[in-house]
Amino acid sequence: METLYHQTNKLVQETQHLFSQLEKRPSNLDLEEIENAIESKISLINSNCERLDVLCLKGPISQRQNAKMRVDQLKYDSRHLNAALNTWRNQLLRKQREEAEREALLSRTFTANDHIDIMIDHNSQHNYSLRNALSGVDDIISHGTGILDSLRSQRMTLKGAHKRLIDIGNTLGLSNTTMRLIETRARQDGVILVAGMIFTCIVIVLVIIYLA
Repeated sequence: METLYHQTNKLVQETQHLFSQLEKRPSNLDLEEIENAIESKISLINSNCERLDVLCLKGPISQRQNAKMRVDQLKYDSRHLNAALNTWRNQLLRKQREEAEREALLSRTFTANDHIDIMIDHNSQHNYSLRNALSGVDDIISHGTGILDSLRSQRMTLKGAHKRLIDIGNTLGLSNTTMRLIETRARQDGVILVAGMIFTCIVIVLVIIYLA
């Protein structure tokens, strides 16, 4: 389990390094290749976390809680990496749309008519409104994604707490049963001791009477 945990943690660090490359954007950077590499690493991290969940249940009871906390941290990092990838994709799409709109506006051919009605101001205002609307939709989507990630994180935390409570309850139930068995055995031993003493006294008395 330790080997798989360290491998997964290394994948998280490598993915974070790839995001730093996206932010620097060197001239020779292949964005599509980096994006695919990040997506592949995130998928592998999630797969490893599922395997680690299984290994946690198979480990010693005394180490399960600590191991579960470490795996939950990996899951938390994976969700944040996935959210960062979605945010970067949305920003890239927004930039591409803005560039396409700019090119379309610059390549527009205006024709003169009797009223010399060139609708540059109207088109600019229309494009500006569209960009604001698209930006608002993207922000809403990003906010909704963050809320969903938060709810998933809280759900996993609650499930872990519920499982730990069940484990504690089972442990306490076993301890109570053991204590009751010990108390019963102690009472039985006391009865046997008293009965043995009485029997011994009776034998001694009988021996004295018959030998006197």
